[in-house]
Amino acid sequence: MKELTVEQLYEETRVPLQLDLVSGTTESAIYVTTSDVNRPGLLLAGFTQNFLNERIQILGETEMLYLSTLDEDRRRQAIRTLFIEPLPCIIVTKGQDVDALIVELGNEKKVPILRTPLSTTPFIHLLTAHLSQAFATQTVVHGTLVDVYGVGLLFTGESGIGKSECALDLVERGHRLVADDVVVVTRTSPGVVVGRGDDMLRHHMEIRGVGIIDVPKMFGIRAVRRRKRVEVQVRLEIWDKKTHYDRVGLDDTKTSILGVKIGFVTIPIIPGKNITVISEVVALTHLLKIFGLDSARDFSQSLKSAIVEKDSRILDVHDNE
Repeated sequence: MKELTVEQLYEETRVPLQLDLVSGTTESAIYVTTSDVNRPGLLLAGFTQNFLNERIQILGETEMLYLSTLDEDRRRQAIRTLFIEPLPCIIVTKGQDVDALIVELGNEKKVPILRTPLSTTPFIHLLTAHLSQAFATQTVVHGTLVDVYGVGLLFTGESGIGKSECALDLVERGHRLVADDVVVVTRTSPGVVVGRGDDMLRHHMEIRGVGIIDVPKMFGIRAVRRRKRVEVQVRLEIWDKKTHYDRVGLDDTKTSILGVKIGFVTIPIIPGKNITVISEVVALTHLLKIFGLDSARDFSQSLKSAIVEKDSRILDVHDNE
């Protein structure tokens, strides 16, 4: 299970989420382990069952207004109830004043108290988006990711097969490089994987015989993009006459990355073969299939219809004889 300290969360989000530390420290008794958050309105009202204490607790305008309606003893009891279990942290939204008892118990129980001027609902959306990214499942793939006609093609294959050279040719033809050599792939939702480059390598490429090149400086900023959904894996391999390669396209081959199925195409490499143009065709074929147009399937159906029609005509001739 992935874990995130409140100190890490605070450092990563205090500027974009406008967070301010109200308590004395960001040291927390427990880690943040989920992207879900909780608004403890029922707990403040005295219903303590099923309290999701492992989540970040959000005190919005409704919760703070409820506390303001209580007399002194009930208010203090409600606040103490909030700290009955260990908490990662408490965040107060809309820049509201924080009760001194909340700060006191936060310091005592090691529960950081944070505050933001943002409204509750927009803040929760931004926070959960950040946490979802932080807790997303990741893997690193040795390959090259290129945006070709809006389709994320992940080129894989043995080292030196020509992945970078193919990507460079695609960039020269107006397509966009996402990552070369090291592709960090993240599952952002149950059916989507997104690739990006390594923070160190960024948009540099290694071209054997030439060296390291800086793609945006050489081809312009429009030649790169930071991240792209991975939709088709294109495996490059040396031609092997003993291997059967798909020549019709009826086999809708899939592969899986982080449990997400994506398209899979194997392209055999032989001298003189234009891999760049074939890669563009792979991307366009994928786009056509998205719109329900499958050239191989349509051709196969037309061929079957022609055979049936021809057989029918032969039978008619025999019947007339």
